[in-house]
Amino acid sequence: MIEKVLMLICDGLGDRPVKELGGKTPLEAANTPNLDRLAAESECGLMHTLGRGLVPGSDTAHLAIMGYERDKYYFGRGPIEVAGLGLELKHGDVALRGNLGTVDDKFIIVDRRAGRIRDAAPFTQALDGTKIDGVTFIIKPGTAHRAGVIMRGAGLSDAIIDADPHKPDLPVRKVTPTAQTNEARRTADVLNKFLIRAHEILNDLPENKKRVQSGQPAANYLLVRGAGQYSQVPGFRERYGLTACCIAGGGLYKGVGAYLGMKVLEIPGATGLPDTDIEAKFRAALTQLENYDFAFVHVKAADSLGEDGNFEGKRDFINRIDQAAALLTGLPEEVLLVVTADHSTPCSQKSHSGDPVPIMYRGFGTRVDGVQAFGERACGAGNLGIIEGKDVMPQVMNLLGRLPLVGA
Repeated sequence: MIEKVLMLICDGLGDRPVKELGGKTPLEAANTPNLDRLAAESECGLMHTLGRGLVPGSDTAHLAIMGYERDKYYFGRGPIEVAGLGLELKHGDVALRGNLGTVDDKFIIVDRRAGRIRDAAPFTQALDGTKIDGVTFIIKPGTAHRAGVIMRGAGLSDAIIDADPHKPDLPVRKVTPTAQTNEARRTADVLNKFLIRAHEILNDLPENKKRVQSGQPAANYLLVRGAGQYSQVPGFRERYGLTACCIAGGGLYKGVGAYLGMKVLEIPGATGLPDTDIEAKFRAALTQLENYDFAFVHVKAADSLGEDGNFEGKRDFINRIDQAAALLTGLPEEVLLVVTADHSTPCSQKSHSGDPVPIMYRGFGTRVDGVQAFGERACGAGNLGIIEGKDVMPQVMNLLGRLPLVGA
């Protein structure tokens, strides 16, 4: 019987045929003997993460794969990103993503990332704990120029627009409500007051004065976006009866794990970038299966390379995933291995698409089919057929023998 589960999600793995790769996708063109071996020992298929005709975001896609319906449990990206920074959310909090940016004296955005500043901590510390009209602002640093923001107080709403216009050379936006409610109007008003005060505080920081003197752009504005109001989400263990850990490099994916109550593990070398140590992630997962029932492992960079249109780089990164996957070929049949992606990121499109992604289940009780390669077209011939993200965890629970009987 299956006793443990290792779920590997390779972000943006799916693609479309590339002429320069002989009409193959980067996954099909990659050298993947280990993934192919695993597929040959698996039950395979294709997956529309959110359903046909929908282009998945990484956040909604991961929630779907984990069995959390987006209409019930998705409150925007802000709460997930903030959870990934280790911040504890409370019911009614409004969470936002933030960038330390540079604006001129007319509030025109000069640089959305303040010269890709490497450490936001000196700046966020100056803003953390600010109180305005009964609302406390909790500000913590993220990776490089990024920050997480929590508004905590009574009578708040996430029905507001982004202050960040998402492009340079534009003025920062005055936050306005998107719903005609007192809560939305209050939230917009308080946030606008905070952003003005934050600008004043940041402008006066000795750290920023040093940056200007050395010719670097000042980190003098907090560009916020992605507001979401948090409501309590049932934890993974509560939902499935499984203890779970999360191994990821990117903040969003750590956030998914934290948001669902998984133990988020920090792995040296796990960067979320093309230089990430994939083997370290896989080794950690194998070790942690001694302590947890379910290990969620995320590998990011195929998505980023797809968004860059770099089909050769994406192919070569998939080669690296496969090399590390040699560690997974010796898994005992009592461990269920699930390998898939959250969405496709075609290099030709440089963005997410609605194309389905391959998926395989390997372990005791799977009905091994005739698929011999892990690729978009090869897995289409597998026994699973075409499933949706919401089907993934029910099949996991089925193979664990934990599904309830329906009827007498």
